[in-house]
Amino acid sequence: MFSISEPCRECHGRGLVIEDPCPVCGGSGRGQSSRTMQVRIPAGVQDGQRIRLTGKGGPGENSGAAGDLYVTVHVRPHPVFGRKGNQLTVTVPVTFAEAALGAEIDVPTLNGAKVRLRVPAGTPSGRTFRVHGKGAPSARGETGDLLVTVDVQVPRSLTPEATDALRAYAGLAGTGDPRAKLFGDAG
Repeated sequence: MFSISEPCRECHGRGLVIEDPCPVCGGSGRGQSSRTMQVRIPAGVQDGQRIRLTGKGGPGENSGAAGDLYVTVHVRPHPVFGRKGNQLTVTVPVTFAEAALGAEIDVPTLNGAKVRLRVPAGTPSGRTFRVHGKGAPSARGETGDLLVTVDVQVPRSLTPEATDALRAYAGLAGTGDPRAKLFGDAG
């Protein structure tokens, strides 16, 4: 035979039983409270990351040291920029003429300044360019890059002159059917 030692089911090993427990703490001697604290959020913190504040938690049992307080950070999304780690992302609209002929465009950065980006001739929609050192800072003090994705804007309506010019371009370009390979044509 063997025996198992376990704490008392009534006092849970504390050595006292409260006959009329407090409705707030249930006899534990602990209650919830709230207070406002100033917390320094480090650069490069990620959404959902926890920050530990040593000794700022609740008091320990039997006059023990205070515990740690964990703050969960929720990063509010930016209206212009996205984020992948310490890389910032931004989608910039360009006209068909800028994508086809090439252009230099201004791109916003997080600090409000603009950077000049050269879009080469023949740039397809969805191509991503990297601007070094214009991303978000990391916890180690490094700065990420800004990833700029171009979105070629197709006009919803054209003037009759623009329609004629575009039809003339299509006839002169002679690029053939871009979908021919989808159907097994060599085209």
